[in-house]
Amino acid sequence: MKRVFAALICLATVATAWSAPNEVVVYTAHEESIINALVPMFEKETGIKVNYVKLGSGDIIKRAKAEAGNPQADVIWSIGGEQLEAENQILAPYTPKDWDKIAPVYKVGTNWLPYTGIMNVFIVNTKMLKPEQYPRKWTDLTDPRFKKLISSARADKSGSSYMQLANVIAIYGEKGWDVYQGIMKNMVISASSGAVPKFVNDGEQAVGITLEDNAFRFFVGGGPVAIVYPEDGTVAAPDGIALLKGAPNLENAKKFIDWCLSKPVQEYLVDKMARRPVRTDAKDPQGLPALSKIKTVPYDFGWAAKNKEAFVKRFVNIAMDLNL
Repeated sequence: MKRVFAALICLATVATAWSAPNEVVVYTAHEESIINALVPMFEKETGIKVNYVKLGSGDIIKRAKAEAGNPQADVIWSIGGEQLEAENQILAPYTPKDWDKIAPVYKVGTNWLPYTGIMNVFIVNTKMLKPEQYPRKWTDLTDPRFKKLISSARADKSGSSYMQLANVIAIYGEKGWDVYQGIMKNMVISASSGAVPKFVNDGEQAVGITLEDNAFRFFVGGGPVAIVYPEDGTVAAPDGIALLKGAPNLENAKKFIDWCLSKPVQEYLVDKMARRPVRTDAKDPQGLPALSKIKTVPYDFGWAAKNKEAFVKRFVNIAMDLNL
């Protein structure tokens, strides 16, 4: 009887091992088309199942914080660096494979890693504006001639729009609030940051404040748009990928992060999203100017994260005053 009982325990143990999920659980704000392309690629190459939840960046952070005592996910994939920096205590440090291939300019996070390079640009409708009418600086966007002609998302809802606000404050300091308030007077607020370049492409607004990759996709798609890099400076910064502290599928999570930062995946993102790679050995998007030819300004993620609550509150107050 003892032998039978021991055999049953052994069989139960084996059955449990066989049924144990070989998975990684990911929270992501990535666009659906990229998720649908990359997830099957990773699963095919590694044999690891990806269970993902797609949410907005803010909701991802809220969910991960709420679950911090009993983590339900392993990786946060592609959200703004400010949000990761602000909540870096729920993240676990990890040095990925090929860390020496990551460009130093993007190694700015605490407990999170750079995923792709992003920067703020203006997208302009070439049918509505002639080149001599294009805004060339952030301060140009305060011109009354752009009244109700600037498309932007809300800095309290969108991670990229918060970065745009912080971009102006980083350049102009306290006076930057006057500049940004002047820009807000000319804004038509979009429900999402992804919709901003589409409104410009479709001629609903003349100018959009958006990310370089979002603008570039409409440009290469043949839309009536041009991309303007602010002459007074633009932030060149990474969005992030991070290992959650207490990740239940730790080793698979590390494999997923390593894979996302690999050269083939980085170059895939260059081709499909026009994102700049964070690797020094990966090609830049064809048709975009070299980073060295763009005036970039330093972006302190710690500063942006530390001040986010106060900056967002101030933004909301201005928006209420302007009935935005």
